[in-house]
Amino acid sequence: MPLGQGYPAQDCAIARALEVVGDRWTLLVLRDCFFGVHRFADLVARLDIPRAVLADRLDRLVTAGLLEPDGRSYRVTEAAWPLWPALRALAAFGESAQVRDGGSVRRFAHAGCGTDTTPDGWCPECRTVPAPPDLVVRPAGRPGRREDPVSVALREPHRMLTPLP
Repeated sequence: MPLGQGYPAQDCAIARALEVVGDRWTLLVLRDCFFGVHRFADLVARLDIPRAVLADRLDRLVTAGLLEPDGRSYRVTEAAWPLWPALRALAAFGESAQVRDGGSVRRFAHAGCGTDTTPDGWCPECRTVPAPPDLVVRPAGRPGRREDPVSVALREPHRMLTPLP
């Protein structure tokens, strides 16, 4: 029996958020869009996601106002920025296993001063929590396992939300 799609009986902000971002793949799509992956074909290749599933998730994110379409590209809207700390927290949680298993991790630096942020997004130098466009993402540890052009481009430091070539 398939799981239900909604949480209509829940009077809860988390349930409302899950209505938008709780589907399988959705947070990974958002993660890659924050990292600058913006073309439909690149998202398909990077995520190994079926095209129909990606199209559905992108449509839902556009309808929710979290992404905006631009031809065959998608840009993160300012309305999605509050989701970045949640994505970062999930990444920090997963990094303990990644490091233990020899996997790659990412570090985030405040573009304004170059200082690495803490796992909760705090810049200790400036005493602020930089917004996503004010962060530089860079890999740490060993390189990722994927060799597609987008994954290779993501190995270079770059400013968040800046479209990858």
